[in-house]
Amino acid sequence: MQELVLGDPPPPRASGKLARSWRDYQWAHVVPFALVHLLSLGAIWSGVTVEAVVVAVVLFWVRMFGVTGGYHRYFSHRTFKTGRVFQFVLALLAMSSAQRGVLWWAAHHRDHHKYSDSDRDVHSPVKWGFWHAHFGWIWDGNDKTNFHRVKDLAKYPELVWLDKHWLVPPVALGLACWALWGWSGLFVGFCLSTSVLWSATFTVNSLAHIWGKRRYETTDASRNNVWLALLTMGEGWHNNHHHYMASCRQGFYWWEIDMSYYVIKMLGWLGIVWDIREPPAKVYAPATETVSPVAAPVATADSEAA
Repeated sequence: MQELVLGDPPPPRASGKLARSWRDYQWAHVVPFALVHLLSLGAIWSGVTVEAVVVAVVLFWVRMFGVTGGYHRYFSHRTFKTGRVFQFVLALLAMSSAQRGVLWWAAHHRDHHKYSDSDRDVHSPVKWGFWHAHFGWIWDGNDKTNFHRVKDLAKYPELVWLDKHWLVPPVALGLACWALWGWSGLFVGFCLSTSVLWSATFTVNSLAHIWGKRRYETTDASRNNVWLALLTMGEGWHNNHHHYMASCRQGFYWWEIDMSYYVIKMLGWLGIVWDIREPPAKVYAPATETVSPVAAPVATADSEAA
């Protein structure tokens, strides 16, 4: 595989939301999303086995870490370092959640921080409402990857290949669930857990900017919410994150449970990851500072995978 050759950057979107009515969404792209939800109902026909329920629960939490520790804290913000092999493993794990490629996810997330809750934020519930922020934005002309936003990741051919063939990991996982645990394994273990995982993940976009408390006066509406933090392994400490996005730890205080951070710390003890970024002393100062929602810094040579 050869490195990606970047052309001219795409023109900036004039608005974070392009759809002016429900007819303007990319409905053909909604079909796979709807199909996974509908296939969950196949459990009525197949029955529900104990094994399938266990698989569903395990896959929910393991893939939630793929989203939070992989898509978000590693690929989007580069808050820790790892080797190229585990970088690939993180990409596979994240993409088994069927939330598109890691480059696509990271590029859009970096733009979210750059334009957070402004007219150019593609999933701001403050600007565009709950349902558009929850999942409508995905089918609002946002299907392309802006490789210029992720130059630090686009230099890895294997990540570019995965980004282009993003359906491979989730389809392979779904087939494995069917082969190992039968129809119940597919309908419950994969489809139901994937449907729940999607909505749980999407709450960070749709709810974490309108429900919760604000410790820091950021220029967006980000909020901390303990319930969302428990559901998403620490992503609910969203106001903390928008105040200082370079930290791997998003629960800044000991009582702010951040399961993704704990897993990453354990991986650090094993030597699989390193240089885990902690919140600096300044974030514990009286929270009166207004922080601009700047984009995630592009990684330099010393923050790339070895």
